[in-house]
Amino acid sequence: MNILLIITNRYRGPIPVIPLGACLVAESCERAGHHVQILDLMFERDPLRALGSVIDKIKPDVVGISLRNIDNNDMQHPVAFYKDLTSLMETVRGKTDATVVLGGAAVGVMPEALIRFTEADWAVLGDGEIVFPKVLDMLSKNMIPKDIAGVAWIEETGFRINTGFVDRFSGNGLVPNFSRWINLPAYISRFSPVPIQTKLGCHFKCVYCTYRKIEGQDYRLCDPQAIGGEIMDLEKSGLRDVEFVDNVFNSPYDHAIALCDAIAKVRANVRLQTVELNPYFVDDNLIGAMEQAGFVGIGITVESAADPVLDRLKKGYTARDVFKSSEVIQRHRIPCLWVFMFGGPGETEETVLETLRFAEKSIGQRDVALFMIGIRIYPGTELENIARIEGVLTLPAYEMLEPVFYLSPSINKEWLLKKVHNSMATHMNFINPNAISLPFLPAINFVGYRLGVRPPLWKNTRYIRRGLKWLGMDL
Repeated sequence: MNILLIITNRYRGPIPVIPLGACLVAESCERAGHHVQILDLMFERDPLRALGSVIDKIKPDVVGISLRNIDNNDMQHPVAFYKDLTSLMETVRGKTDATVVLGGAAVGVMPEALIRFTEADWAVLGDGEIVFPKVLDMLSKNMIPKDIAGVAWIEETGFRINTGFVDRFSGNGLVPNFSRWINLPAYISRFSPVPIQTKLGCHFKCVYCTYRKIEGQDYRLCDPQAIGGEIMDLEKSGLRDVEFVDNVFNSPYDHAIALCDAIAKVRANVRLQTVELNPYFVDDNLIGAMEQAGFVGIGITVESAADPVLDRLKKGYTARDVFKSSEVIQRHRIPCLWVFMFGGPGETEETVLETLRFAEKSIGQRDVALFMIGIRIYPGTELENIARIEGVLTLPAYEMLEPVFYLSPSINKEWLLKKVHNSMATHMNFINPNAISLPFLPAINFVGYRLGVRPPLWKNTRYIRRGLKWLGMDL
């Protein structure tokens, strides 16, 4: 069959994200014998015209639509990406009778709402490179793919879903041939690293998170030696900047160590990144192994440095663990991005000040702190239940496509914004989501790359902010 895969993500802040999942799906479908074409809308000047043109050209039997994010998770300046699907679906339906299948991480979060919004025929909720070819096989035989695990649909009696997960790491490679499917140089020239996923599943129970819903709670691990081989292959092809996009890189701890050791042994000349470290598992042994492997940037998603908040968020670590991890980071060379979320359950003025004191005293000048305000509420999470009990949320679940956020009732929003702003004013290495969404940031990325600046760009935050301040454009 002729298959068209549409990558809908056009969001470039802070850097464009190379579409790993969609490219893996394309390769798996091609191996299954289908004729596949990807339309990546990231750099298209006229997306709808490009879509209409490619439909006329290949006359698809099935159109797959990949949605990475529902919105930008920014309480201050929310942007709803899912709304772009309206015009895309109108173009698809107006041009072809092809079956439409939704996919991508966002679909696993709110499948029913997105199917109803788009009126798509089917949705693949996860493990797309395994599930989607099975769907195509059924459709090619004029059969209905209702019995395939990971497929959802709507029928007369309502929403239906077949849950289940598969072993994604038993097949034909971890890194697709990106150049075969997308304009890879356009991404690379804007500081986009090549994404690699080494595990699926999450053992943690954070109240706001959707990873367990998307990937399951049981770990599915990739062989570290296979990752080492992939890294070497990337270097040979000229791709030196790599980001590990696991939901938590250093859990299981032993897997992370084995992964670093395997990469160090191949001695590839690469620059590695990950922004998903859990502070509980940060120690000198891990960071030392990451240095040997070639990491040039890491991130720790601590959320808070106050025990009342960490406890209510069910993070599984304490403020003491957060402080311990900061001491470890200071003993090593790798720049670190610290990510905080203010306003969660249990947040008070006292806990806000406690976290800001930690950031001001324990985060070095070479490192960066990112302050988020409010937490996006997703259906089916414990945070949704908390928000309803506290009266923060009254919308029904099917109306939560539109961004809705939790902010602790014990916190005045304006007071919180002022405190965060004051801290940023005296620390040039502190930023908020405004920095990520600056309209001229893609241009800064492009020029910086041409001038020889290398990822991660955030390590230069204090210099960029000083330059903006000199121009009268500080955050």
